[in-house]
Amino acid sequence: MRAMFNYFSTGRIVVGVVAAIGSLFAVGSHAAVPGISGGATTPTFNLSAGETLINQPDGMSVYSWGYGCSGTPAGFLPTAIPSTAGTGAQGAFANCPSVQLPGPTLIVKEGDTVTVKLTNNLPAAAGNTSIYFPGFNVTTTGGHPGVLVQEAVNAAACSPAPCNTVTYSFTASTPGTHAYYSGTQGAVQVEMGLYGALIVLPNTVPAACASTLNDTARSANNEPDYRLAKSAYDHDSTCYDREYLAQLSEMDAKVHVQAQAQVAANTACTNEAGCLNIVTEPYQATYYLINARSFPDDADPEYAPAYPNQPYNMNPHGHPGEVLLLRVIGQGRLQHPFHEHGNHLRMLARDGNLLVSATDPTKLAGPLNFTTASVPGMAIDSLFYWTGKGLNWDVFGHGYAGDTSQCIPDANGYYTSNPAAPNFYEWCGDHNKALEKNPLGQVASGGPMTLPDPNLFVNGPWYSGSAYLGGDANARSMGATPLPPFGTMLNNPTVSSFAYMWHSHNEREITTSNVFPGGMMSMLLIDPRYSLGASVLIDESL
Repeated sequence: MRAMFNYFSTGRIVVGVVAAIGSLFAVGSHAAVPGISGGATTPTFNLSAGETLINQPDGMSVYSWGYGCSGTPAGFLPTAIPSTAGTGAQGAFANCPSVQLPGPTLIVKEGDTVTVKLTNNLPAAAGNTSIYFPGFNVTTTGGHPGVLVQEAVNAAACSPAPCNTVTYSFTASTPGTHAYYSGTQGAVQVEMGLYGALIVLPNTVPAACASTLNDTARSANNEPDYRLAKSAYDHDSTCYDREYLAQLSEMDAKVHVQAQAQVAANTACTNEAGCLNIVTEPYQATYYLINARSFPDDADPEYAPAYPNQPYNMNPHGHPGEVLLLRVIGQGRLQHPFHEHGNHLRMLARDGNLLVSATDPTKLAGPLNFTTASVPGMAIDSLFYWTGKGLNWDVFGHGYAGDTSQCIPDANGYYTSNPAAPNFYEWCGDHNKALEKNPLGQVASGGPMTLPDPNLFVNGPWYSGSAYLGGDANARSMGATPLPPFGTMLNNPTVSSFAYMWHSHNEREITTSNVFPGGMMSMLLIDPRYSLGASVLIDESL
Protein backbone atom coordinates (compact mmCIF):
# COMPACT_ATOMS: atom_id res chain seq x y z
CA MET A 1 0.00 0.00 0.00
CA ARG A 2 2.76 2.46 0.93
CA ALA A 3 4.40 1.96 -2.47
CA MET A 4 1.20 3.13 -4.16
CA PHE A 5 0.89 6.35 -2.17
CA ASN A 6 1.96 8.73 -4.95
CA TYR A 7 -0.07 6.98 -7.62
CA PHE A 8 -3.15 7.00 -5.44
CA SER A 9 -2.93 10.75 -5.04
CA THR A 10 -3.81 11.22 -8.72
CA GLY A 11 -7.51 11.45 -7.97
CA ARG A 12 -9.04 7.98 -7.62
CA ILE A 13 -10.30 8.98 -4.22
CA VAL A 14 -12.85 11.32 -5.79
CA VAL A 15 -15.01 8.29 -6.47
CA GLY A 16 -15.37 7.79 -2.72
CA VAL A 17 -16.45 11.40 -2.29
CA VAL A 18 -19.14 11.68 -4.93
CA ALA A 19 -21.08 8.44 -4.67
CA ALA A 20 -18.57 5.64 -4.61
CA ILE A 21 -19.61 3.56 -7.56
CA GLY A 22 -16.08 2.37 -8.13
CA SER A 23 -14.17 -0.37 -6.42
CA LEU A 24 -11.31 -0.07 -3.96
CA PHE A 25 -9.61 -2.63 -1.76
CA ALA A 26 -12.47 -5.03 -2.56
CA VAL A 27 -10.40 -7.99 -1.47
CA GLY A 28 -7.91 -6.93 1.13
CA SER A 29 -7.34 -6.03 4.74
CA HIS A 30 -10.37 -5.70 6.95
CA ALA A 31 -10.79 -4.52 10.51
CA ALA A 32 -12.63 -5.74 13.57
CA VAL A 33 -12.12 -4.56 17.16
CA PRO A 34 -9.25 -6.75 18.37
CA GLY A 35 -8.14 -6.52 21.96
CA ILE A 36 -7.20 -8.43 25.06
CA SER A 37 -9.28 -9.92 27.86
CA GLY A 38 -8.11 -10.22 31.41
CA GLY A 39 -9.95 -13.39 32.35
CA ALA A 40 -13.41 -14.06 33.75
CA THR A 41 -15.37 -11.90 36.21
CA THR A 42 -12.23 -10.38 37.76
CA PRO A 43 -10.13 -9.53 34.69
CA THR A 44 -6.56 -8.44 35.31
CA PHE A 45 -4.39 -6.56 32.80
CA ASN A 46 -0.64 -6.18 33.22
CA LEU A 47 0.45 -3.14 31.24
CA SER A 48 3.63 -1.13 30.84
CA ALA A 49 4.45 2.31 29.49
CA GLY A 50 7.50 2.64 27.27
CA GLU A 51 9.10 4.32 24.26
CA THR A 52 9.04 3.33 20.59
CA LEU A 53 8.98 4.62 17.01
CA ILE A 54 5.85 4.71 14.88
CA ASN A 55 5.79 4.81 11.09
CA GLN A 56 4.12 7.35 8.85
CA PRO A 57 3.34 7.16 5.10
CA ASP A 58 5.73 10.03 4.33
CA GLY A 59 8.58 7.71 5.34
CA MET A 60 9.17 9.20 8.79
CA SER A 61 9.52 7.21 12.01
CA VAL A 62 8.28 9.34 14.89
CA TYR A 63 9.62 8.94 18.43
CA SER A 64 6.65 8.17 20.68
CA TRP A 65 5.51 6.61 23.94
CA GLY A 66 2.78 4.03 24.39
CA TYR A 67 1.18 1.44 26.62
CA GLY A 68 1.65 -2.27 26.02
CA CYS A 69 1.63 -5.65 27.75
CA SER A 70 4.17 -6.51 30.45
CA GLY A 71 3.13 -10.17 30.32
CA THR A 72 1.09 -12.56 28.22
CA PRO A 73 -2.59 -11.52 28.28
CA ALA A 74 -5.22 -13.92 29.60
CA GLY A 75 -6.81 -14.01 26.16
CA PHE A 76 -7.37 -12.27 22.83
CA LEU A 77 -10.74 -11.13 21.44
CA PRO A 78 -12.69 -11.59 19.30
CA THR A 79 -12.08 -15.31 19.51
CA ALA A 80 -12.19 -15.68 15.71
CA ILE A 81 -8.92 -13.72 15.52
CA PRO A 82 -5.99 -15.97 16.51
CA SER A 83 -3.45 -14.72 19.02
CA THR A 84 -0.83 -14.86 16.29
CA ALA A 85 -2.85 -13.00 13.65
CA GLY A 86 -0.79 -11.45 10.88
CA THR A 87 2.98 -11.51 10.84
CA GLY A 88 3.71 -8.46 12.97
CA ALA A 89 3.30 -10.09 16.39
CA GLN A 90 6.01 -9.01 18.79
CA GLY A 91 7.95 -11.41 20.97
CA ALA A 92 6.41 -13.59 23.64
CA PHE A 93 3.31 -11.44 23.98
CA ALA A 94 2.05 -12.24 20.47
CA ASN A 95 -0.63 -9.69 19.57
CA CYS A 96 0.12 -7.42 22.52
CA PRO A 97 3.66 -6.02 22.26
CA SER A 98 5.36 -4.31 25.18
CA VAL A 99 4.70 -0.92 23.56
CA GLN A 100 1.95 -0.15 21.07
CA LEU A 101 -0.10 2.79 19.78
CA PRO A 102 -2.90 3.00 20.66
CA GLY A 103 -2.55 1.02 23.86
CA PRO A 104 -4.13 -2.43 24.04
CA THR A 105 -7.91 -2.41 23.71
CA LEU A 106 -9.15 -3.77 27.05
CA ILE A 107 -12.34 -5.83 26.71
CA VAL A 108 -14.43 -6.71 29.78
CA LYS A 109 -18.07 -7.34 30.69
CA GLU A 110 -20.54 -5.18 32.56
CA GLY A 111 -20.22 -5.77 36.29
CA ASP A 112 -16.67 -7.14 36.13
CA THR A 113 -14.19 -6.09 38.80
CA VAL A 114 -11.30 -4.87 36.66
CA THR A 115 -7.67 -4.66 37.78
CA VAL A 116 -5.00 -2.87 35.75
CA LYS A 117 -1.39 -3.02 36.92
CA LEU A 118 0.84 -0.43 35.27
CA THR A 119 4.65 -0.55 35.25
CA ASN A 120 6.57 2.58 34.31
CA ASN A 121 9.23 1.69 31.73
CA LEU A 122 9.49 5.18 30.25
CA PRO A 123 12.96 6.74 30.00
CA ALA A 124 14.24 8.45 33.15
CA ALA A 125 13.67 11.97 31.81
CA ALA A 126 9.95 11.32 31.29
CA GLY A 127 9.29 11.01 35.02
CA ASN A 128 6.15 9.49 36.50
CA THR A 129 3.20 8.22 34.48
CA SER A 130 -0.29 6.86 35.11
CA ILE A 131 -3.59 5.72 33.60
CA TYR A 132 -6.80 7.68 34.06
CA PHE A 133 -10.14 5.85 33.60
CA PRO A 134 -12.77 8.61 33.24
CA GLY A 135 -16.28 7.72 34.35
CA PHE A 136 -15.29 4.95 36.77
CA ASN A 137 -14.79 4.96 40.53
CA VAL A 138 -11.17 3.80 40.75
CA THR A 139 -9.22 2.66 43.78
CA THR A 140 -5.42 2.43 43.69
CA THR A 141 -2.52 0.77 45.44
CA GLY A 142 1.20 1.37 45.02
CA GLY A 143 2.98 4.25 43.34
CA HIS A 144 2.86 7.85 44.52
CA PRO A 145 -0.01 10.40 44.51
CA GLY A 146 -0.28 12.60 41.45
CA VAL A 147 -2.40 15.64 40.64
CA LEU A 148 -5.22 13.62 39.05
CA VAL A 149 -4.48 9.99 39.82
CA GLN A 150 -1.98 7.69 41.53
CA GLU A 151 1.21 7.51 39.49
CA ALA A 152 3.80 4.85 38.71
CA VAL A 153 7.16 6.35 39.64
CA ASN A 154 9.94 6.23 37.11
CA ALA A 155 12.34 3.43 37.97
CA ALA A 156 15.28 5.86 38.25
CA ALA A 157 13.49 7.83 40.99
CA CYS A 158 11.72 4.92 42.66
CA SER A 159 12.51 4.44 46.32
CA PRO A 160 11.68 2.18 47.94
CA ALA A 161 10.94 -0.29 45.13
CA PRO A 162 8.59 -1.34 43.62
CA CYS A 163 7.01 2.13 43.48
CA ASN A 164 7.39 2.05 39.67
CA THR A 165 4.14 0.05 39.58
CA VAL A 166 0.63 1.13 40.46
CA THR A 167 -2.57 -0.94 40.49
CA TYR A 168 -5.96 0.46 39.52
CA SER A 169 -9.23 -1.33 40.37
CA PHE A 170 -12.80 -0.47 39.42
CA THR A 171 -16.15 -2.02 38.59
CA ALA A 172 -17.07 -1.92 34.88
CA SER A 173 -20.47 -0.47 35.70
CA THR A 174 -21.24 1.13 32.35
CA PRO A 175 -21.36 -0.78 29.05
CA GLY A 176 -20.07 0.74 25.83
CA THR A 177 -16.89 2.36 24.60
CA HIS A 178 -14.60 4.31 26.93
CA ALA A 179 -11.23 6.03 26.70
CA TYR A 180 -8.23 5.59 28.97
CA TYR A 181 -5.13 7.79 28.91
CA SER A 182 -2.31 9.16 31.00
CA GLY A 183 -3.35 11.41 33.88
CA THR A 184 0.18 12.78 34.23
CA GLN A 185 1.45 15.83 32.30
CA GLY A 186 -1.25 15.23 29.70
CA ALA A 187 -0.08 17.93 27.30
CA VAL A 188 3.07 15.85 26.76
CA GLN A 189 2.22 12.26 27.65
CA VAL A 190 -1.09 11.96 25.78
CA GLU A 191 0.50 13.74 22.82
CA MET A 192 3.34 11.22 22.90
CA GLY A 193 0.85 8.35 22.58
CA LEU A 194 -0.25 7.21 26.04
CA TYR A 195 -3.91 6.42 25.36
CA GLY A 196 -6.16 3.47 24.54
CA ALA A 197 -9.71 2.11 24.57
CA LEU A 198 -11.75 0.19 27.14
CA ILE A 199 -14.80 -1.68 25.85
CA VAL A 200 -17.41 -2.92 28.30
CA LEU A 201 -19.75 -5.53 26.82
CA PRO A 202 -23.35 -5.74 28.04
CA ASN A 203 -24.27 -8.45 30.51
CA THR A 204 -27.18 -9.79 28.49
CA VAL A 205 -28.13 -9.96 24.82
CA PRO A 206 -31.66 -8.62 24.21
CA ALA A 207 -34.03 -11.14 22.67
CA ALA A 208 -34.35 -8.99 19.54
CA CYS A 209 -30.61 -9.32 18.93
CA ALA A 210 -30.30 -13.07 19.50
CA SER A 211 -31.02 -13.95 15.87
CA THR A 212 -31.50 -11.44 13.07
CA LEU A 213 -31.94 -11.63 9.30
CA ASN A 214 -28.27 -10.89 8.83
CA ASP A 215 -27.34 -13.65 11.27
CA THR A 216 -29.34 -16.02 9.06
CA ALA A 217 -27.52 -14.76 5.97
CA ARG A 218 -24.14 -15.12 7.70
CA SER A 219 -25.00 -18.69 8.64
CA ALA A 220 -26.22 -19.50 5.12
CA ASN A 221 -22.83 -18.40 3.75
CA ASN A 222 -20.69 -19.92 6.53
CA GLU A 223 -19.22 -16.50 7.24
CA PRO A 224 -17.27 -16.15 10.52
CA ASP A 225 -18.60 -13.83 13.19
CA TYR A 226 -16.12 -11.27 14.54
CA ARG A 227 -18.40 -9.38 16.90
CA LEU A 228 -17.51 -8.94 20.54
CA ALA A 229 -21.24 -9.21 21.28
CA LYS A 230 -24.56 -9.16 19.40
CA SER A 231 -25.69 -5.90 20.97
CA ALA A 232 -23.84 -2.79 22.04
CA TYR A 233 -26.03 -2.30 25.13
CA ASP A 234 -28.79 -4.04 27.06
CA HIS A 235 -31.35 -2.57 24.68
CA ASP A 236 -33.42 -4.04 21.84
CA SER A 237 -32.39 -1.28 19.43
CA THR A 238 -28.63 -1.76 19.75
CA CYS A 239 -28.22 -4.99 17.71
CA TYR A 240 -25.37 -4.93 15.22
CA ASP A 241 -23.58 -7.17 12.70
CA ARG A 242 -20.02 -5.78 12.57
CA GLU A 243 -18.05 -3.32 14.66
CA TYR A 244 -15.14 -0.94 14.12
CA LEU A 245 -13.08 1.25 16.41
CA ALA A 246 -11.63 4.62 15.36
CA GLN A 247 -9.40 6.37 17.88
CA LEU A 248 -8.85 9.84 16.43
CA SER A 249 -5.73 11.77 17.37
CA GLU A 250 -3.03 14.04 16.02
CA MET A 251 0.68 14.65 16.53
CA ASP A 252 2.86 17.73 16.45
CA ALA A 253 6.22 16.40 15.26
CA LYS A 254 8.04 19.27 16.98
CA VAL A 255 6.96 17.97 20.39
CA HIS A 256 8.23 14.48 19.59
CA VAL A 257 11.57 15.79 18.29
CA GLN A 258 12.07 17.79 21.49
CA ALA A 259 11.19 14.77 23.64
CA GLN A 260 13.60 12.50 21.81
CA ALA A 261 16.47 14.97 22.12
CA GLN A 262 15.87 15.77 25.79
CA VAL A 263 15.44 12.11 26.74
CA ALA A 264 18.83 11.38 25.20
CA ALA A 265 20.41 14.32 27.05
CA ASN A 266 18.96 13.51 30.50
CA THR A 267 19.63 9.80 30.98
CA ALA A 268 20.66 10.36 34.61
CA CYS A 269 17.45 12.14 35.62
CA THR A 270 16.13 11.11 39.08
CA ASN A 271 13.28 13.61 39.38
CA GLU A 272 9.80 12.12 39.72
CA ALA A 273 8.45 14.96 37.58
CA GLY A 274 11.04 14.16 34.95
CA CYS A 275 13.62 16.44 33.39
CA LEU A 276 11.83 17.50 30.22
CA ASN A 277 11.11 21.10 29.32
CA ILE A 278 9.05 20.66 26.16
CA VAL A 279 7.39 23.61 24.45
CA THR A 280 3.90 22.53 23.34
CA GLU A 281 2.57 25.92 22.18
CA PRO A 282 1.92 27.08 19.55
CA TYR A 283 0.59 23.64 18.67
CA GLN A 284 0.64 22.68 14.99
CA ALA A 285 -0.25 19.09 14.13
CA THR A 286 1.73 17.39 11.39
CA TYR A 287 0.02 14.00 11.43
CA TYR A 288 -3.67 13.15 11.81
CA LEU A 289 -4.25 9.59 12.88
CA ILE A 290 -6.87 6.85 13.08
CA ASN A 291 -5.66 4.17 15.49
CA ALA A 292 -2.18 5.73 15.28
CA ARG A 293 -1.98 5.27 11.49
CA SER A 294 -2.41 7.78 8.68
CA PHE A 295 -4.08 6.98 5.37
CA PRO A 296 -3.28 4.84 3.42
CA ASP A 297 -1.46 2.90 6.14
CA ASP A 298 -4.70 2.45 8.11
CA ALA A 299 -6.07 0.32 5.24
CA ASP A 300 -3.24 -2.19 5.57
CA PRO A 301 -3.88 -5.34 7.64
CA GLU A 302 -3.97 -5.37 11.40
CA TYR A 303 -0.70 -6.62 12.89
CA ALA A 304 1.07 -5.87 9.59
CA PRO A 305 4.86 -6.17 9.89
CA ALA A 306 5.37 -2.66 8.52
CA TYR A 307 3.83 -1.25 11.70
CA PRO A 308 5.09 -3.46 14.56
CA ASN A 309 3.91 -0.98 17.21
CA GLN A 310 0.74 0.21 15.43
CA PRO A 311 -1.28 -3.02 15.32
CA TYR A 312 -4.79 -1.69 14.68
CA ASN A 313 -6.14 -0.55 11.32
CA MET A 314 -9.41 1.08 10.20
CA ASN A 315 -10.77 -0.57 7.07
CA PRO A 316 -14.52 -1.15 7.57
CA HIS A 317 -16.50 -3.53 5.36
CA GLY A 318 -20.14 -4.53 5.22
CA HIS A 319 -22.73 -6.29 3.09
CA PRO A 320 -25.92 -4.46 2.06
CA GLY A 321 -28.32 -4.37 4.99
CA GLU A 322 -25.76 -5.12 7.69
CA VAL A 323 -25.66 -2.87 10.74
CA LEU A 324 -22.21 -1.55 11.66
CA LEU A 325 -21.39 -0.40 15.19
CA LEU A 326 -18.90 2.44 14.97
CA ARG A 327 -16.94 3.22 18.14
CA VAL A 328 -15.21 6.64 17.90
CA ILE A 329 -12.93 8.09 20.60
CA GLY A 330 -11.28 11.51 20.58
CA GLN A 331 -7.82 10.71 21.91
CA GLY A 332 -5.94 13.92 21.10
CA ARG A 333 -6.23 17.57 22.05
CA LEU A 334 -8.19 18.73 18.97
CA GLN A 335 -11.78 18.28 17.86
CA HIS A 336 -12.22 16.20 14.72
CA PRO A 337 -15.40 16.26 12.60
CA PHE A 338 -15.34 12.70 11.26
CA HIS A 339 -17.68 12.27 8.31
CA GLU A 340 -18.95 8.84 7.28
CA HIS A 341 -20.18 8.84 3.67
CA GLY A 342 -23.00 6.53 2.66
CA ASN A 343 -25.62 7.21 5.33
CA HIS A 344 -26.32 9.09 8.52
CA LEU A 345 -25.41 7.44 11.82
CA ARG A 346 -27.76 6.91 14.73
CA MET A 347 -25.92 7.94 17.89
CA LEU A 348 -26.42 5.39 20.66
CA ALA A 349 -24.34 6.71 23.52
CA ARG A 350 -21.66 9.07 24.76
CA ASP A 351 -19.07 7.65 27.16
CA GLY A 352 -21.28 4.63 27.73
CA ASN A 353 -24.35 6.71 28.58
CA LEU A 354 -27.15 5.29 26.43
CA LEU A 355 -29.36 8.00 24.91
CA VAL A 356 -32.98 6.95 25.44
CA SER A 357 -36.26 8.79 25.63
CA ALA A 358 -37.00 10.35 29.02
CA THR A 359 -40.62 9.23 28.75
CA ASP A 360 -40.14 5.84 27.05
CA PRO A 361 -36.81 4.13 27.77
CA THR A 362 -37.58 1.46 25.16
CA LYS A 363 -36.89 4.05 22.46
CA LEU A 364 -33.54 5.50 21.49
CA ALA A 365 -33.26 9.27 21.60
CA GLY A 366 -29.85 9.80 20.01
CA PRO A 367 -29.75 12.05 16.93
CA LEU A 368 -29.14 11.04 13.33
CA ASN A 369 -25.72 12.53 12.61
CA PHE A 370 -24.20 13.55 9.30
CA THR A 371 -20.80 13.73 11.00
CA THR A 372 -19.43 12.31 14.25
CA ALA A 373 -18.31 15.34 16.25
CA SER A 374 -15.30 13.89 18.03
CA VAL A 375 -14.38 15.74 21.23
CA PRO A 376 -11.12 15.12 23.13
CA GLY A 377 -11.64 12.42 25.73
CA MET A 378 -15.17 11.51 24.59
CA ALA A 379 -16.28 8.13 23.23
CA ILE A 380 -19.29 7.92 20.91
CA ASP A 381 -21.13 4.77 19.85
CA SER A 382 -23.26 4.93 16.68
CA LEU A 383 -25.02 2.56 14.27
CA PHE A 384 -24.61 2.73 10.48
CA TYR A 385 -26.09 0.68 7.66
CA TRP A 386 -26.20 0.80 3.86
CA THR A 387 -28.82 -0.77 1.60
CA GLY A 388 -28.84 1.30 -1.61
CA LYS A 389 -32.26 2.71 -0.82
CA GLY A 390 -32.61 6.28 -2.03
CA LEU A 391 -30.05 6.04 -4.84
CA ASN A 392 -32.89 5.54 -7.35
CA TRP A 393 -31.00 3.00 -9.42
CA ASP A 394 -30.42 -0.73 -9.15
CA VAL A 395 -27.08 -1.27 -7.36
CA PHE A 396 -27.04 -4.90 -8.54
CA GLY A 397 -27.46 -3.99 -12.22
CA HIS A 398 -30.50 -6.17 -12.94
CA GLY A 399 -32.59 -5.86 -16.06
CA TYR A 400 -30.32 -7.17 -18.79
CA ALA A 401 -31.43 -9.86 -21.26
CA GLY A 402 -31.73 -13.24 -19.62
CA ASP A 403 -31.65 -11.89 -16.07
CA THR A 404 -34.20 -13.70 -13.90
CA SER A 405 -33.29 -12.18 -10.53
CA GLN A 406 -36.24 -11.57 -8.25
CA CYS A 407 -36.90 -8.89 -5.68
CA ILE A 408 -39.94 -9.69 -3.57
CA PRO A 409 -40.32 -6.90 -1.02
CA ASP A 410 -40.93 -7.59 2.64
CA ALA A 411 -43.03 -5.25 4.77
CA ASN A 412 -40.16 -2.74 4.72
CA GLY A 413 -39.55 -2.96 0.98
CA TYR A 414 -36.40 -5.13 1.03
CA TYR A 415 -35.78 -8.58 -0.42
CA THR A 416 -35.20 -10.64 2.73
CA SER A 417 -37.16 -13.84 2.09
CA ASN A 418 -34.12 -15.68 0.70
CA PRO A 419 -30.91 -15.17 2.76
CA ALA A 420 -28.96 -17.20 0.17
CA ALA A 421 -29.94 -14.95 -2.75
CA PRO A 422 -27.12 -12.89 -4.35
CA ASN A 423 -29.27 -9.78 -3.99
CA PHE A 424 -30.34 -10.40 -0.39
CA TYR A 425 -31.44 -7.09 1.16
CA GLU A 426 -31.91 -5.36 -2.19
CA TRP A 427 -34.24 -2.36 -2.10
CA CYS A 428 -37.00 -3.63 -4.37
CA GLY A 429 -38.23 -0.18 -5.31
CA ASP A 430 -35.20 0.20 -7.59
CA HIS A 431 -35.07 -3.36 -8.95
CA ASN A 432 -34.45 -3.31 -12.75
CA LYS A 433 -33.71 0.43 -12.71
CA ALA A 434 -30.17 0.27 -14.00
CA LEU A 435 -27.83 3.24 -13.99
CA GLU A 436 -26.81 3.54 -17.65
CA LYS A 437 -28.69 5.10 -20.49
CA ASN A 438 -26.32 3.95 -23.25
CA PRO A 439 -24.23 1.14 -21.77
CA LEU A 440 -21.13 -0.49 -23.12
CA GLY A 441 -22.08 -3.78 -21.45
CA GLN A 442 -25.26 -5.79 -21.03
CA VAL A 443 -27.55 -3.51 -19.08
CA ALA A 444 -29.84 -1.14 -20.96
CA SER A 445 -32.23 1.27 -19.28
CA GLY A 446 -33.39 4.82 -19.25
CA GLY A 447 -30.84 5.64 -16.61
CA PRO A 448 -29.31 9.09 -16.13
CA MET A 449 -25.75 8.43 -17.30
CA THR A 450 -23.46 6.69 -19.74
CA LEU A 451 -20.36 5.10 -18.30
CA PRO A 452 -17.10 6.13 -19.98
CA ASP A 453 -15.09 3.70 -22.04
CA PRO A 454 -12.17 2.71 -19.77
CA ASN A 455 -9.79 3.00 -22.72
CA LEU A 456 -10.47 6.73 -22.60
CA PHE A 457 -10.93 7.23 -18.88
CA VAL A 458 -8.74 5.52 -16.26
CA ASN A 459 -9.04 6.41 -12.57
CA GLY A 460 -6.06 4.56 -11.20
CA PRO A 461 -4.99 1.04 -10.33
CA TRP A 462 -7.93 0.29 -8.01
CA TYR A 463 -10.64 1.38 -10.45
CA SER A 464 -12.72 -1.52 -11.77
CA GLY A 465 -15.01 0.42 -14.08
CA SER A 466 -18.08 -1.25 -12.64
CA ALA A 467 -21.14 0.55 -11.38
CA TYR A 468 -22.62 -2.55 -9.75
CA LEU A 469 -22.11 -5.02 -6.94
CA GLY A 470 -21.09 -8.54 -7.83
CA GLY A 471 -18.47 -10.57 -9.61
CA ASP A 472 -19.93 -10.21 -13.11
CA ALA A 473 -20.40 -6.46 -12.64
CA ASN A 474 -17.62 -5.59 -15.08
CA ALA A 475 -19.23 -7.56 -17.89
CA ARG A 476 -22.64 -6.12 -17.11
CA SER A 477 -21.49 -2.52 -17.17
CA MET A 478 -18.56 -2.57 -19.60
CA GLY A 479 -18.70 -5.77 -21.59
CA ALA A 480 -15.40 -7.30 -22.66
CA THR A 481 -13.43 -4.05 -22.58
CA PRO A 482 -10.30 -4.45 -20.39
CA LEU A 483 -10.67 -2.69 -17.02
CA PRO A 484 -8.48 -0.73 -16.87
CA PRO A 485 -6.25 -1.30 -19.90
CA PHE A 486 -2.71 -2.68 -19.84
CA GLY A 487 -3.39 -4.97 -16.89
CA THR A 488 -2.83 -2.25 -14.30
CA MET A 489 -5.82 -3.09 -12.10
CA LEU A 490 -4.76 -4.07 -8.58
CA ASN A 491 -8.31 -4.77 -7.48
CA ASN A 492 -9.62 -8.32 -7.70
CA PRO A 493 -11.58 -8.30 -11.00
CA THR A 494 -13.97 -10.99 -9.76
CA VAL A 495 -15.41 -8.84 -6.96
CA SER A 496 -16.90 -5.38 -7.35
CA SER A 497 -17.64 -3.34 -4.23
CA PHE A 498 -18.78 0.22 -3.54
CA ALA A 499 -16.25 2.51 -1.83
CA TYR A 500 -17.22 5.36 0.47
CA MET A 501 -14.64 7.68 1.96
CA TRP A 502 -14.78 8.12 5.75
CA HIS A 503 -12.67 11.09 6.72
CA SER A 504 -12.25 14.25 8.73
CA HIS A 505 -14.29 17.15 7.40
CA ASN A 506 -11.43 19.47 8.30
CA GLU A 507 -9.51 19.59 5.02
CA ARG A 508 -6.06 19.94 6.55
CA GLU A 509 -6.67 16.72 8.50
CA ILE A 510 -6.83 14.57 5.37
CA THR A 511 -3.21 15.34 4.55
CA THR A 512 0.10 13.92 5.74
CA SER A 513 2.79 16.58 6.04
CA ASN A 514 0.43 18.81 4.02
CA VAL A 515 0.20 16.27 1.17
CA PHE A 516 -3.20 14.90 0.08
CA PRO A 517 -4.43 12.21 0.41
CA GLY A 518 -3.44 11.10 3.86
CA GLY A 519 -4.16 11.76 7.47
CA MET A 520 -7.50 11.02 9.08
CA MET A 521 -9.12 9.07 6.27
CA SER A 522 -10.26 5.54 5.53
CA MET A 523 -12.61 3.80 3.11
CA LEU A 524 -15.80 1.86 3.81
CA LEU A 525 -16.29 -1.03 1.38
CA ILE A 526 -19.79 -2.35 0.68
CA ASP A 527 -19.07 -5.87 -0.53
CA PRO A 528 -21.48 -8.11 -2.45
CA ARG A 529 -22.66 -11.23 -0.68
CA TYR A 530 -21.90 -13.30 -3.77
CA SER A 531 -19.45 -13.10 -6.65
CA LEU A 532 -19.80 -15.33 -9.69
CA GLY A 533 -21.93 -17.77 -7.71
CA ALA A 534 -19.61 -17.96 -4.68
CA SER A 535 -20.02 -16.28 -1.30
CA VAL A 536 -17.92 -13.18 -0.64
CA LEU A 537 -16.77 -13.54 2.95
CA ILE A 538 -15.54 -10.57 4.95
CA ASP A 539 -12.56 -12.05 6.76
CA GLU A 540 -11.76 -9.84 9.74
CA SER A 541 -8.86 -12.05 10.85
CA LEU A 542 -6.55 -10.41 8.29
